[in-house]
Amino acid sequence: MAGENFLEPRSHAEIMDMKYEQLSGVDKYVYEQGPVILAVNSSFCGLLSNSLFRRVLNITTARITSTIPMVVIPFISTMVTYQLVVKQPLMNGDLNCSICASTRGGLTGAIVGCLHPFLIALPLNAGLATRYETAPLPSKENMLKYWKGICSPVLKKMRLPILLQFLFGAYLGSQHHGIYIKMLKMPAFKKDPEDLSD
Repeated sequence: MAGENFLEPRSHAEIMDMKYEQLSGVDKYVYEQGPVILAVNSSFCGLLSNSLFRRVLNITTARITSTIPMVVIPFISTMVTYQLVVKQPLMNGDLNCSICASTRGGLTGAIVGCLHPFLIALPLNAGLATRYETAPLPSKENMLKYWKGICSPVLKKMRLPILLQFLFGAYLGSQHHGIYIKMLKMPAFKKDPEDLSD
């Protein structure tokens, strides 16, 4: 029977999945590829912070060894975090506030997408500097002051990427919330004209 095709799905997520299929190509592209672009930007932030630390610590060896984790880890962590804090709550109906979606997106971009790579690059390059003895390392009493002096110029140069990642993440969260509102206004089912004629 034709009516069997129109049974209500059990969950909000199933309804949203059905409505997602009705979106235009542009909306689908933004919804799917936006987080990928944010994650690629995170990889660039990882490369930048790695490069800055390598310069400050005079490291010239192990380029590939230090580059691969600085590309892969920020990419994956940004994708997973954005999925968990923005996209999934939207599809489950747990995130209905535009400002909340923008804030979550912006913080994901700034913290996970830029500060996190900075924090990964620090111990990675500190280990390389110790191993290859490229920079004079301090005694235990001056350790905190030394690393503060190393991190300060790198963090200053990372301010613009952090701001850009925050703005792009906030914009992306806003766009995703707009697409979510558009999906809420859509009918849950697209009825087949042949079934209606029966």
